[in-house]
Amino acid sequence: MNAASLNGIILTLVTFLPAAGALLLAFFPRRDRDIRWFALAISIATLLASLHLPWHFRNGDMGFQFEQNVGWIPLGAGEGIRYHLGIDGISLWLVILTTFLVPLSVLISWKSIQDRVKEFFILLLLLETAMIGVFVSLDLFLFYFFWEATLIPMALLIGMYGHERRIYAAIKFFLFTMIASVFMLGAIIWLYVHTGSFDFVTIQAALAGGQVDGIATATKWLFLGFFIAFAVKVPLFPLHTWLPDAHVEAPTAGSVLLAGVLLKMGTYGLLRFNLGLFAEEARRNAPWIIALAIIGIIYGALVAMVQPNMKKLIAYSSVSHLGFVVLGIFSFTQAGVNGAVYQMLNHGVSTGALFMLAGIVYERRHTYEIKQYGGLATPMPVYATFFLIITLSSIGLPLMNGFVGEFLILTGSFQAKAIYGILAASGVIWSAAYMLWMYQRVFYGTVKNEANAALPDMNGRERVALLPLAIAALVMGVAPVLWLNSIDPAVARAISMRQNQQAVSGGVTTPLPNVAPATLNVPQVTGR
Repeated sequence: MNAASLNGIILTLVTFLPAAGALLLAFFPRRDRDIRWFALAISIATLLASLHLPWHFRNGDMGFQFEQNVGWIPLGAGEGIRYHLGIDGISLWLVILTTFLVPLSVLISWKSIQDRVKEFFILLLLLETAMIGVFVSLDLFLFYFFWEATLIPMALLIGMYGHERRIYAAIKFFLFTMIASVFMLGAIIWLYVHTGSFDFVTIQAALAGGQVDGIATATKWLFLGFFIAFAVKVPLFPLHTWLPDAHVEAPTAGSVLLAGVLLKMGTYGLLRFNLGLFAEEARRNAPWIIALAIIGIIYGALVAMVQPNMKKLIAYSSVSHLGFVVLGIFSFTQAGVNGAVYQMLNHGVSTGALFMLAGIVYERRHTYEIKQYGGLATPMPVYATFFLIITLSSIGLPLMNGFVGEFLILTGSFQAKAIYGILAASGVIWSAAYMLWMYQRVFYGTVKNEANAALPDMNGRERVALLPLAIAALVMGVAPVLWLNSIDPAVARAISMRQNQQAVSGGVTTPLPNVAPATLNVPQVTGR
């Protein structure tokens, strides 16, 4: 099969390969070693298949690529539900982030999961299919289907393989996200009734052209319907209360995928649907959303600073980091939104690695309490080195991935309103304070707790799981252009929706503007 033929089915292949693997795994004999190797092979095969996407992606193209668009479920006279998949420069890297993190999650769970091993890896592969499906769906019904489909395997992973309060955390996670999703379902049904289509591109064109009856009075409710679902998933302050419980109680792989991918579904939804469909309404609501984002940045950082539990500290740091992402999205500047997308990827790499590192030491000592450690750099020098690299990445040290995302977001925020940038910049300082303080308490000094004196350092499997994340943190910090080349045109198109809707609301119907893709003058990388 040549590349052109593969382009037509690659998204289906990448999306459903993990689910096919989960189905085969269901018939495997209960030999744990074979189950682990098979799950790893499927996840690596999915990663390799997904690499076809950036390799053949056209960076200057502002539209969707690798599309598959066929009828699926007819509904009377309308278009019905379509099997419509496609990606742009935003969803491209979120798909790669997902396929990148899953095999590493399999590796890090190799020894920590000893009971119901088959069920664990089946749930992990099903979760991968659902997460990828969210990022590639261009039919709103299909998007909602995959969105809800992520809840079941994640809730089961927390409830079946988590720690002491796992049932409470799983139910809380499920109820928060399920109830919030109902508001989005209502908005989707309204759009179908008034446009006759679930297709994202069709609905977007109809809204941009002012062709939807009743939209003037319904827009604010539709915007809120989508916003509530996505804000809970981010989670945006004050809707974040489910997150620390879910993270602390989840198994290591669950925390990695929850922080690395599932939270990005919320910020991706804000960008794709709230800005993509209701850009002018998003602009009107931007001041209070930005206020919540900035409160989340500072609140998350301050609460993280006083956490005695390593995993809970990392969880609250996510509230702070994702506040930056929301701030960048609603800055409506090219730099801010580019930074938001880049920060989604950074957070997936850095926080995913932090949860893996926390899981490694938990396997040895069965505690996340920071006071139980101290002087770990002596018995575990390699572990301390990996932890330092990822800590520097998380606090946004120059030449590390976190720096690029936060710098672009702060630049865009200053462009939107200087006070946004000034307040958000304080979060960078707090972030450095709580992460470096945690590092000092865990690794510096002499070993005072005898239980830590003879802890074994990272083994080969753990190093293989962490090394790709450390390399990614460095490469993304040194050469962000490799990602921004494709992100920039998609962001330019998202921002252009607002200009178009402003023209429509002013009584002038105009076609979507042809915005130049390289607004940030990102140099184009060629050579393949």
